[in-house]
Amino acid sequence: MKPRDLLDLFVLGALWGGSFLFMRMAVPQFGPVALIWARVAIGAAVLLVLLHWRGHIGQLRAHMGPVAAVGVLNSALPFVLLAYATLSVTAGFAGILNATAPLWAALVAYVWLHQRMSPPRLLGLGLGFAGVLVLAWGKLDFKPGGEGLAVVAALVATLLYGIAGNYTRERLRGVPPLVVAAGSQVAATAVLMPFLPWAWPQQMPNASAWWAAGTLGVACTGLAYVLYFRLIARVGTAGAMSVTYLVPVFAILWGWLFLGEPLTGRMLAGGLVVALGVALSTGLLAPRGKAPA
Repeated sequence: MKPRDLLDLFVLGALWGGSFLFMRMAVPQFGPVALIWARVAIGAAVLLVLLHWRGHIGQLRAHMGPVAAVGVLNSALPFVLLAYATLSVTAGFAGILNATAPLWAALVAYVWLHQRMSPPRLLGLGLGFAGVLVLAWGKLDFKPGGEGLAVVAALVATLLYGIAGNYTRERLRGVPPLVVAAGSQVAATAVLMPFLPWAWPQQMPNASAWWAAGTLGVACTGLAYVLYFRLIARVGTAGAMSVTYLVPVFAILWGWLFLGEPLTGRMLAGGLVVALGVALSTGLLAPRGKAPA
């Protein structure tokens, strides 16, 4: 990986890790649905400008059906669920749970697309979900004020990411990634808009909450998608996917620096086990002589 690509990778990890910080800052005032609508609407505006500049608006119209499905599965629903989760759990904890997305993607590919899984990948799935158990142990309290629903919401969000990734590969193969990125944010904006009359906060969020929402849309959605798809073009999917390891690191770092969130031994242990499981299940730690899929 060239230095420029490595820089893109670290910036992307910092942006996506920061998304949990900004959600923690803004979601108490906006609520999950209103905040995510603002995020995807701003992100859509940024990406549509880039899409028009690249001359791909026509392709967006041609593939709007499948792209809209990706918008629901990969943005609208999981973003809202993760925003809801950050009402109860720390940014770092949510970032680690978010890192399980490749595990779900591998499991969905096995169940839905009948892709064969080697023993190392099966071991990786087991390790990854064991890491989730380490993280969630003692937190699955479903009483009022408990964190159980937040953990479940975050894991459902990452399952949706896994479904969306496989759906995109099957239905949108060959479509320019920027088309999928922009169209999915437009679709997510449209899907969430009917809920705004009930979801919009009665008291207008303050300036810091609006700043956090704007940063989520411009930097953590618009700019982040540009970096991500540029990495896919330059270093391949497996290389771009390695950002999975950086996101929880930055989520924990930003939460510690700006919100005073603690870093516990259980979080560290669970995060390391999840990272090892992801590396095995995605083929990034492949046996010698075998290239990652």
